[in-house]
Amino acid sequence: MRKTALKAVAGLSVLALALTACSSGDPSPNPSGEPVTLTFQSLSDQPATIAAVEGIVEAWNSAHPNIQVEIVPVGWDAVYDKLITQFNSGTAPDIIHYEASAIVSFADDGYIADLSSVMDPARKADIPAGVLESVTVGGQLVAYPTELQSYMVFANRTLLEQAGVTIPTGDTLDWATFRAMSQAATKDGVFGLGWGLKSPTATFMSLGLGYGGTFFNGTGSNVTIDVTDAELAVPEQVYQMAYEDLSLMPLTLTQSGGEALAAFYAGQVAMTVQGSYQAANIAQDAPEGFEWVVLPALEGSKSAAQSANPQTLSISVDSPHVAEAAQFLDFFTNAENLAAVCEADALIPATTSAQRAMETKLASQAGWDVILSSGQYLEAAPFMFANSYQAWKDTVATPAFQRYLAGQIDKAQLAQELTSGWDTVTS
Repeated sequence: MRKTALKAVAGLSVLALALTACSSGDPSPNPSGEPVTLTFQSLSDQPATIAAVEGIVEAWNSAHPNIQVEIVPVGWDAVYDKLITQFNSGTAPDIIHYEASAIVSFADDGYIADLSSVMDPARKADIPAGVLESVTVGGQLVAYPTELQSYMVFANRTLLEQAGVTIPTGDTLDWATFRAMSQAATKDGVFGLGWGLKSPTATFMSLGLGYGGTFFNGTGSNVTIDVTDAELAVPEQVYQMAYEDLSLMPLTLTQSGGEALAAFYAGQVAMTVQGSYQAANIAQDAPEGFEWVVLPALEGSKSAAQSANPQTLSISVDSPHVAEAAQFLDFFTNAENLAAVCEADALIPATTSAQRAMETKLASQAGWDVILSSGQYLEAAPFMFANSYQAWKDTVATPAFQRYLAGQIDKAQLAQELTSGWDTVTS
């Protein structure tokens, strides 16, 4: 799960982290006393997140003089190819920052250490089952999950109230109610919804889990595709909102999520669906006096499930210091540290304790109680375990969904293109 253009800021005291490190009470896993240096290839690219990660590492290094961690910053762009080169040349870092949907293929190829026996049982119990499953490959635990996002509905409270729409409460929001709200708010030149779906595949597949839409069966290279009404329920709802209800601004279908926010800020749309991390951007960028609210998690015919594709921290199978690296990762993912990183990134922590810590701290900030609550619906999705998913997503699914949303193909043709495209990619 990569995110960009986040401007959230969150301070983190190195002194506080140092106290956390010193009070952890964990014995050193390096009984020989020989100094160990662990390389930590980090993809953190937001200033506040970089500061938070550096603070955690500094606190660890201060408390563990014989087990030092060295951060190696790397950008998200081309990191997949970089890792391939590193694994093949035997130069992979000890600790690898990535995301679940990408790291599983490396785990399947045997490049990632099995952490089943070295992860602290308390940490394992702190991770929700659906999130833990997302980092489990062939019965092996291949990563510490760290940060996640969900897709949430952000609403202009003023526009909804002027349209006579009651702001929904509760844990979830069903699609029928959502569509009715969008229709009611569509008047006087205002659309009920703006949804940036320039790259729609991940969004459709994640929200599709709420309808029981899984797309794939099997793991690794032994995967088949099955595109039924359940898999197409979300794109069909979006199409109907745009062209039948006339409540979704068609222009936004060709925009990114960030681009679609402009219409939201301008009062041209009453609601927008965005990655949950956009709460930080909206809080910072919305016009003065703009009243907004985060609505409950969208619920399909089966559930409010969405896909859990967390950022991850893994250990190279070739690392000579797996035990030491695991102890550092247990420290990195304790409640205080993980909450600090997720606050800086405006993402949902992958552990229950960190979610609670973050909720306590951000209770007074708009929308975060609802966003953090949505974390309970995140679960592993079959597409994450399909080796050819990324190629199919980029070359088949995204252009097919784009043509469907543009009215160039119908639902049956969409299903056919998604299915035959998978056969082509995997043949």
